[in-house]
Amino acid sequence: MSLCDLIIDLDCFFASVEQQVTPALRGKPIAVIPVKSESTCCIASSKEAKKYGVKTGTGVTEARQRCPNIQLVESHPSLYLEFHQRFISALKSCIPVAAVLSIDEAWCHLPTSLQKPLEAAKLSQKIKATIRDQLGEFITCTIGVAPNKFLAKLASDMGKPDGFFVIERSDLPHCLYALKLRDFCGIGRNMEQRLKDHGIQTVPQLTAASRETLHHIWGGIGGNHMWYWLQGEITELPPTQKRVVGHSHVLPLELRTKEGVHSVCHRLIQKAAMRLRKMGYFAAGLTTFIKHRDHRAWSDDITFTETQDTFLFLEAFETLWKRYPASHSLIPNATGITFFHLIEADKVTPSLLLTDPRHEKLYSAVDALNKSYGKNTIYFGGALGSLDYTPMRIAFTRIPDIETEG
Repeated sequence: MSLCDLIIDLDCFFASVEQQVTPALRGKPIAVIPVKSESTCCIASSKEAKKYGVKTGTGVTEARQRCPNIQLVESHPSLYLEFHQRFISALKSCIPVAAVLSIDEAWCHLPTSLQKPLEAAKLSQKIKATIRDQLGEFITCTIGVAPNKFLAKLASDMGKPDGFFVIERSDLPHCLYALKLRDFCGIGRNMEQRLKDHGIQTVPQLTAASRETLHHIWGGIGGNHMWYWLQGEITELPPTQKRVVGHSHVLPLELRTKEGVHSVCHRLIQKAAMRLRKMGYFAAGLTTFIKHRDHRAWSDDITFTETQDTFLFLEAFETLWKRYPASHSLIPNATGITFFHLIEADKVTPSLLLTDPRHEKLYSAVDALNKSYGKNTIYFGGALGSLDYTPMRIAFTRIPDIETEG
């Protein structure tokens, strides 16, 4: 079978961008952190830091213990978004992009003329050179090529860092045997346990399992897809439906109070509400969570008639807030809000009793002003005090919309 898919993954993206723009950081172990705090964790680490075992999710204290000379750099989300856009532009100059998978990863279909290993290797060299020329010499990437998207992703992981890895049909399944079950997309902690409960503890056992066995373990067609992908076949999952919209934030020291976390939640709700409207969704539920310095956590949720109204979202939050335990011993250090029970706008019949045209005109005007003149041009008063502390955040799996989150 020909090589059909290519996955390109930028290496240590956030950390590499920092090293590219700041020469003094080059060649040194660095970790990117969301806020300047000893209680936060690393959201990215450089190649040099990874040699000491510092990786995404490593706490700052542990990072210092593992690598005493590590340099901690506060994140610059707008900078990463700029480099992401340059990355996609550079890639498109070499090959059409089938899908942008995350801030640092993209998927491309190989045209027929490039589906042999030698041609794919030449294309990869061209992509690497183009990225180096347009983004900088410290922005490297790993490229995986395989008969399907699933295996191309595995190949990109197997080639890290700054590599090129090919999985051909003839390489299967033995080329996968050195991997662990958790190395496969779609196999998390719970699925790994389910596989082990059915006697599958290694990759050789996984690749030897029948389609019927995997169908049973996955509880549906997800197992069928896994079986076909492991054979090098191409099957596509049905499109996923958007389930939640939300934001979370590690609190700076200045806002680690009950009043501070309250204002941050207000700001996060306003940001998420603007996103929700732009995406064309209504929400019928809100969850709020707060994590504390002593690792205790509080969360609660509330449901309501589906709406896009920021006023109603803030009223729902205040109802939740009354349930938040008042205790001087609870020092918040992170918070987040999530809208759930999302419904596409064209499938909603707004309630005549709850819909206030004046509200719609007001929040539409607020959205328009913030889009035209920048975030926080106008805002609801509950967010006062946190405006400078809820910057755009970038998750690896979601690229922020600079218009609503910038």
